[in-house]
Formats: sequence, structure tokens, C-alpha cells
Amino acid sequence: MNVLSCSTNTLKGLYDISGVEVGQHFYWKIGGFQVHAQVLITSWVVIAILLGSAIVAVRNPQTIPTGGQNFFEYVLEFIRDVSKTQIGEEYGPWVPFIGTMFLFIFVSNWAGALLPWKIIELPHGELAAPTNDINTTVALALLTSIAYFYAGLSKKGLSYFSKYIQPTPILLPINILEDFTKPLSLSFRLFGNILADELVVVVLVSLVPLVVPIPVMFLGLFTSGIQALIFATLAAAYIGESMEGHH
Repeated sequence: MNVLSCSTNTLKGLYDISGVEVGQHFYWKIGGFQVHAQVLITSWVVIAILLGSAIVAVRNPQTIPTGGQNFFEYVLEFIRDVSKTQIGEEYGPWVPFIGTMFLFIFVSNWAGALLPWKIIELPHGELAAPTNDINTTVALALLTSIAYFYAGLSKKGLSYFSKYIQPTPILLPINILEDFTKPLSLSFRLFGNILADELVVVVLVSLVPLVVPIPVMFLGLFTSGIQALIFATLAAAYIGESMEGHH
């Protein structure tokens, strides 16, 4: 009961945190719901960039890849290596999921650093990277949780839940709590790093608008890519863990 109460409080706290705002936001009213419009707009732009790039890459494939095709094949090989390292020999079906997570987060993070969103005027609020919003990172983390539960159940059936009493039933509360802390750590790590990077750049630009912010912006591009890799690697590691049953 204590574990269930702790889990309920954790979810309630996560729901409350989803309403935290940094700066002004642009909303749409859809039915009785208030939707973060700026997140949807920038997410659609990121998705359009990814889909457009994919269409261009596979429009006229060559036996000997060159240019853009060569680049995208390198990206695919990189994602395969990450998936295989973390999941094992059964990594194949999970490459699309891990690849989608990595590319969406990577392009979203870079979009916040490279695209001049502030030149687009909104009735109120401003556009920013989708991963600059806690709701986006929590959604990605919950998708990861669903994925590793599905991976474990599809391979082991109901015996998957025996992991909660291993190596001893005494660890049952801790093992259950672990599954709630995984999405929390994934979501807050990504959100915190992207938000901190954008805030640092904004402060430096307001104080020293010319030269000083440039190195910080390049550092932000680097850390944005690292955060995408960390998220994808951890997602693959959780999936591999649920399929193998080790910790």
C-alpha cells in the first residue's frame, strides 16, 4: 500500500509539474482542454524536416551510395550499433523505435538552437524547441516505458513480472519503484539540460550580444546531440534489460 501511495503521489506530482511554465506560452482551446500550441507547431516542423529528409534520401537510392544517401546510411548504421550494443541479437525490431526517438530528440534540440523561432510573432508567447517543454519529454519517457514493458511481456509473458521478486521478495517495493523512477529520470534529464542551455544563451545574448554567446551556442549544439544519444541509449538499455531480465 505504501508503494501504491508513493506511486500515486509521484504521478500527481508529475501532473502538477506539467503545468510549470518558463516564459510565456501560446495555447489553443480544443474542447475543454488547453493545448500547448507552441509545442505542437515546433513538433510538426521537426516531423516535417525528418519526413522530408527521409523522402529525399530514399527517392532515388543508388547501389553505391553518395551524398545524402551515404549520410543517412551512416546514421542508420549508427542507430543499429547503439541498438545492438544495448539490446543484443534481438535488436532488429527495435531499430525503428530507437531511431525515431534519437532523431526526433536530436532534431528538436538542434531546432531550438539553430532556427530563429523568435522572428515568428505569436499573439502571445514564443516558439522554442519541443524538448524545452516538460510535457514533451514526459511523453517520450512514457513511450519508452510502454516499449520496455511490451518487450518484456512479448518475450516472457506473465513470467516477466517475476523480476520484481528477484533476487529476493524483500526487494519488491524497490523494484516496483524503479519502474516509476526510470521515466522520471529520462524526462527531467532531457528537459533540464535543454532548458538550462536555452536560458544560458538568452541571458548571455541579453548581456553580451555579439561574440561571447557564440561559443556557448556551439557547446549547446554539442550537448543537445549528447542528450539525444543518452536518451536513445537508455531507452535501448531498458528494452534489453526487460528482455534479458538482468539489472
